[in-house]
Amino acid sequence: MSTTSTTSTAAATVSREIRLAARPVGEPSTRHFDLATVAVPEPGEGQILVRNTWMSVDPYMRGRMDDVPSYIPPFEVGGALDGGAIGEVIASRAASVPVGSTVSHFLGWREHAVLDAAAATVVDTALAPAPAYLGPLGTTGLTAYAALTRTAPVREGDVVFVSAAAGAVGSVAGQVARWLGASRVIGSAGGPRKTAKLLDAFGFDAAVDYRQGGVGEQLAQAAPDGVDVYLDAVGGDHLRAAIQAMRPGGRIAMVGAISGYNATDPVPGPDNLYRAAFREVTLRGMLVTSHFDLFPEWIGTAAGRLADGTLHTEQTVVEGLENAPEAFLAMMRGANTGKMLVRLDGRR
Repeated sequence: MSTTSTTSTAAATVSREIRLAARPVGEPSTRHFDLATVAVPEPGEGQILVRNTWMSVDPYMRGRMDDVPSYIPPFEVGGALDGGAIGEVIASRAASVPVGSTVSHFLGWREHAVLDAAAATVVDTALAPAPAYLGPLGTTGLTAYAALTRTAPVREGDVVFVSAAAGAVGSVAGQVARWLGASRVIGSAGGPRKTAKLLDAFGFDAAVDYRQGGVGEQLAQAAPDGVDVYLDAVGGDHLRAAIQAMRPGGRIAMVGAISGYNATDPVPGPDNLYRAAFREVTLRGMLVTSHFDLFPEWIGTAAGRLADGTLHTEQTVVEGLENAPEAFLAMMRGANTGKMLVRLDGRR
């Protein structure tokens, strides 16, 4: 990762940001990022200046590094990246968001951000710690909830399979499935440490270690009578295995496909799709942005459970903006348990 510097006569604060240096082909590396020093202007009318304290790195960001049409615009080469962040308002020209407020917003990958007050959400740090609003009380938690209540609804007695189950979405989804009445919850993860975590910390009934043999064979052992609901964040062999295991009328929520995000050629689909047809299985894609109306309901449900410990979450924290690219790359390799976060100010 290289370092550049720019200046501005309108500067109020000197800050740093991470930029996209080049578009990767295949797996990205630190050379695809730049660390730049910039001058942040004073906020205009209706705007706020935020000192970011936490930022999120997420799998969907890999797709934005490619210049291809998608549901969200790609990152620009030479421009600052963005994504979920939490910070403290240190200057405000908006009465609705006073100085001292803690807000969530979408201008991460930088130490300071100037944005319209309407683009920020004030969060209640008395209800939950600030980083929780990037994880269980943020879009990752909402993804798990919306997937299992709307996209592939869990019914009483269902057997549920969750991929990437030790990650930010999956670790919450397994617990949500149980609240919704699932009789058995199975998760996949990579390696003995993570699979043990699924059973001991996150409350799964069985764990599939995708690094130790075929996913399909292990899933058949864990769910000999089949699966009713599958939350797919992986694609590839996991999706094939889930289709093979689906009971008649099964539901699949397709929230991601991280196994193919670094592919340089088109990724083939499962070779057993006809099984989904004759078992009348529903495969439905999902964007969390289509379910923001559920946020109040989800936070109302999750915050209390988070406080009393009945919702168990974990986070993997990397220190410093300069290490955000490595945090992203490590998350893409599956190095995190729970939510991968970058702490920007050195304080908890």
